[in-house]
Amino acid sequence: MGRIGEIYFIHSQCWVNGKGVSILDLKEHIRVIEDFPKPGISFKDITTLLKDGEVFKSAINLLAEEVKKFEPDIIVGPEARGYLLGAPVAYALGIGFVPVRKPGKLPGETISETYELEYGTDTLEVHKDALHPGQRVAIVDDLLATGGTTYATARLVEKTGAKVVNFSCLIELSELGGRKKLKDYNTFSLIQY
Repeated sequence: MGRIGEIYFIHSQCWVNGKGVSILDLKEHIRVIEDFPKPGISFKDITTLLKDGEVFKSAINLLAEEVKKFEPDIIVGPEARGYLLGAPVAYALGIGFVPVRKPGKLPGETISETYELEYGTDTLEVHKDALHPGQRVAIVDDLLATGGTTYATARLVEKTGAKVVNFSCLIELSELGGRKKLKDYNTFSLIQY
């Protein structure tokens, strides 16, 4: 059993104010919208989880409990929904948070990583001085699908000389095989579809 503040954890069950919240309870708070943003896509909408304070708190604390096992020095979250989970996990652990952004959004000197998408490429950037060689980094995001964004984020972190010790996310779309792309990293997902 681990403890963060007044939150207790036993085997993927979280107690908040004496009430048990399980991973199944969390899954019930995610709205599934078929054919969004285009036909054939089954969109997992986390806004319904985020708007319930106790459920959101439970999700963050369950993620924080997993991430702390890897003793990170700092949390990195990719734009944009990685901020919604990564920053509160960093806060729960009492460590810093570094945003990874799309090109042109950071004001200081940056380094970048370009990666392949299904149709074309995309690029992520981080401030050149945001991470330091040897720092232990946990990447936190909302979703693992094909693994492209996460892998690019990990490569970007490694360009700074920092070490990725864990990737944790709220949701994993298992059938899309993103975990295979991340086979060299400790990968955790709270909820699987």
